[in-house]
Amino acid sequence: MMKQEEIYDITIIGAGPAGLFGAFYSGLREMKTKIIEYNEILGGKLTTYTEKIIWDIGGITPMPAGKLIEQLSEQARTFQPTIATGEKVISLVKNKEQLFVLTTDKGKKHYSKAVLLATGFGILTPVRLDLPDAEKYEHTNLHYTIQKPYEMKGKRVMISGGGNSAIDWANLLAPIAEKVYLVYRKEELKGHEAEVSRLLASPTIQCCLNTTIEALIGNSEGSKIEAVILKGETENKQVKVQIDELVINHGYKRENPFFENNSVGIHPFKEYYIATNSFGATEVAGIFAAGDSAMYEGKVQLIAGTFQDAVNAVNQAKSYIEPTAGDRGTISSHNEKFEQKNKPLIQKFFVEGKQ
Repeated sequence: MMKQEEIYDITIIGAGPAGLFGAFYSGLREMKTKIIEYNEILGGKLTTYTEKIIWDIGGITPMPAGKLIEQLSEQARTFQPTIATGEKVISLVKNKEQLFVLTTDKGKKHYSKAVLLATGFGILTPVRLDLPDAEKYEHTNLHYTIQKPYEMKGKRVMISGGGNSAIDWANLLAPIAEKVYLVYRKEELKGHEAEVSRLLASPTIQCCLNTTIEALIGNSEGSKIEAVILKGETENKQVKVQIDELVINHGYKRENPFFENNSVGIHPFKEYYIATNSFGATEVAGIFAAGDSAMYEGKVQLIAGTFQDAVNAVNQAKSYIEPTAGDRGTISSHNEKFEQKNKPLIQKFFVEGKQ
């Protein structure tokens, strides 16, 4: 028998909103919790649009997705879960001791009594720009997402792509950058109609349709892109454009490796979802799902709904590993675990009157 300290009550795969809130709630339910996240940072899909404003969470004033990540991450750490980042789960099996064994691409094995899949639509990696030397500029001024738009102030920014992400970034940067070039290989943009109209009306944005990036020109040190060569498909001619920053929005590759490498019976539903009941239970005892990855009748694809998913799934996991436990946790206003934690908050909100 392995050492007890190596075994977790619940292991959560994915650190987006579902995984992070699930970690908080499983800690509230006194479960020994581990999170495994493929990326080096927490936040899941929110990390691909950190500066977009989130409106649809009850009681939370509109805020950038990056700020929401900060708050969710802080909340997730309330009960000190173990967090492993930069690891991809590539295998999921059950051993003779009836523990789930999760093997990662680092060769590490994680042991757990229950598993919560909070994997969203799978591991998302941006489609890279397929040009010579493109990779070496990823550390300077070639980007696949924009973490800090204000750093683009007064710059010449080129965005390649014609979908919602590319159009949203162009509109966001229009009042910040000196000039925004939107390059798209087709003749018609495919984003939301209102956003496309806004883009086309902007004096700061130059739209280059039927156009592709043919080459990157580096500076004298070879450390940054200083210009790109564009090719117009209809006129079949090339033009050189001086830029300061290049943003690529060519979509994402998606993978869920444990679908192919598990012996417990987890299968994809409608390509990349996981079929559950309304309480987050999958067809495999001890494995639960929450957030974008879970699909059941009445499912609503909102961040707000993700939190309910996580609560239900964790409660089911608690009952699975400890059948005599209650079927739900005590609400925070009555929960003794928060008595000490509430004291500085009471001082802040009611004594000092801070918001």
